[in-house]
Amino acid sequence: SVKSTCDQALLEAEHELWRTTFSYIKSMALKSALDLRLADAIHHHGGAATLPQIVARATVHPSKIPCLRRLMRTLTVSGVFSVVQQQDVVYPATSLNNGTCNGGGAEPLYALTPVSRLLVGSRNLASIITMLLSPNFVTPFLGIGAWFEHSLPDPCIFTQTHGEALWKMADHDATFDALINDAMVSDSCFIMDIAIRECGEVFQGISSLMDVGGGLGAAAQAISKAFPRLECTVMDLGHVVAKAPAGTDVKYVAGDMFESIPPADAVFLKWVLHDWGHEDCVKILKNCKKSIPPREKGGKVIIIDIVIGAGPSHVNHQELQSMFDLYIMIVDGIERDEQEWEKIFLEAGFSGYKIIPVLGFRSIIEVYP
Repeated sequence: SVKSTCDQALLEAEHELWRTTFSYIKSMALKSALDLRLADAIHHHGGAATLPQIVARATVHPSKIPCLRRLMRTLTVSGVFSVVQQQDVVYPATSLNNGTCNGGGAEPLYALTPVSRLLVGSRNLASIITMLLSPNFVTPFLGIGAWFEHSLPDPCIFTQTHGEALWKMADHDATFDALINDAMVSDSCFIMDIAIRECGEVFQGISSLMDVGGGLGAAAQAISKAFPRLECTVMDLGHVVAKAPAGTDVKYVAGDMFESIPPADAVFLKWVLHDWGHEDCVKILKNCKKSIPPREKGGKVIIIDIVIGAGPSHVNHQELQSMFDLYIMIVDGIERDEQEWEKIFLEAGFSGYKIIPVLGFRSIIEVYP
């Protein structure tokens, strides 16, 4: 009937409203999995483990075992873990079962999924996810509504929340600075392996590369290892370069990209330009153009960043790009579509560009002088 159809539509709308409202529960469940090292515990048992096996390695108080079951259910439904089978388990007479199981029963065997496998192993993404879910980055989102009520120019949302800019906080807070550096290293190690495999030709034919804003040099080290004849240099602020690792083939130089950039065949910018507004990006790219040879001699700028609308057309892909754009707004950053990127490139004096959408929600962009 018309009435039942209308009611069903209302219930479906209510479902979507609740699901969107509770999206943060999914994030916090993931955060707790990282805090408790649940993926590591399962990985230790070969990629699949029962709850008692997980608890034996995780920092879970025995009284919270029933609650952990509920957490694992949410993490399973959201795809972080999976249940591969049920096992009959006989529990010893200890506090582990906390009175919830009397001698045995069907115990789920929890397994790693492609998602949680990204949280374990030598090149995992646990550090960057830990940073993104840390209170310093989550709390500002509670104040976005109030921020919209104020006129520009206005402190960015991060500054509005914490009373100081992100990089100023990192300058004097060693723990926060380490959180950021570890996050950037984990992201670079992951994405550069794929970038080199999928599109390594962008680094061929050049003899020197300047990684601007390259932090501790994880991206440059990956490039240098894949292309040993390519001289890679990282340029960043003095306090960042001071913490650079020794014993690598990568060189480090202190500098300010708004002042000048040392000469190289190519300049590399990984997740740098999205931190800055239009005018600042034009200024950075003009300095890049001054430091590289003409196009006919192989000069170019290589950018890894989001191009909104590029890549897979799946709604989940588009949703992530839009959410990342909103996320970066807390530090006055912005993600751009192709037309916005093109405008910046032309204003900076470049003659052309090529977008290569081979990195999931991110792309490689070659920009030519």
